[in-house]
Amino acid sequence: MEFKGRDIISIEDFTQAEINHILDVAKSMEPLAKGGSDMLKGKILATLFFEPSTRTRLSFETAMLKLGGGYIGFAEPDITSARKGENLADTIRTVENYADAIALRHSLEGAAKLAAEFANVPIINAGTGAEEHPTQALIDLYTMRKEKGKIDGLKVAFVGDLRYGRTVHSLAYALALYNVELFLVSPESLRMRKDVLASIQNKIPVTENADIDAIIPSIDVLYVTRIQRERFPDAREYAKVKGAYRIDLKTLEKAKKDLIILHPLPRVDEIAPEVDAMPQARYFQQVWNGIVVRMALLSLVLNAVQ
Repeated sequence: MEFKGRDIISIEDFTQAEINHILDVAKSMEPLAKGGSDMLKGKILATLFFEPSTRTRLSFETAMLKLGGGYIGFAEPDITSARKGENLADTIRTVENYADAIALRHSLEGAAKLAAEFANVPIINAGTGAEEHPTQALIDLYTMRKEKGKIDGLKVAFVGDLRYGRTVHSLAYALALYNVELFLVSPESLRMRKDVLASIQNKIPVTENADIDAIIPSIDVLYVTRIQRERFPDAREYAKVKGAYRIDLKTLEKAKKDLIILHPLPRVDEIAPEVDAMPQARYFQQVWNGIVVRMALLSLVLNAVQ
């Protein structure tokens, strides 16, 4: 498997064997995440975030520091030359002179792919519009394997915004490489994108069902997403579906005791705070897992490990 210099644009670019290798490398990073390393000493990551982020940006920067490297970048595009009208291609061709890899978040679909066409350093898609978020999908898979001991054989339910939620698009593509059963729970207007469904339906069993109570007793993983106000072109449409689903203690009464609840975060009101204390809650563990997975990706594309 060749990862040196590789762009991380879409989870569809990876085979199951390659994903499993990334997850194995991530596991080996657990002690380094606690003790530190100089594996990437002298290397610099540029984090170019044209959209708001807490976990993704900070975990990329933390991963780089844990490996002995450094980072540069921005989280407010208004303070960059983009405000003066500089296009993305020119920004990328400039920044690649300063960094060994670039993590890019952008509001436009296709932005990471475009950046990769101009860059001579690896581009890592840190979330593009409502399209994909491949590194989050890897974190989700790592969390499932770590908590459940496997991925094959799991019954997984996605709940919430499946139309605009880029995390569920990438995760659906990834899960379709495994032997899993997928349940899709959403309001009618937020059903999974047709292009994603077309890609996965002939690979794994997929059930679209608007009733979470009907499936909760049988699932192993409950993956919850927020209804994303910023993705709606019409505020009135957002108002119609706001708060459509809320996971609380009553929802979990019939759930398996070993169910795990995941969420890419941030959350708003779709998971009640009292669920945080339940043994099924694993979304804050996902945050830690984000560090080791991104350590693995950075060490692979920068050829520190193979």
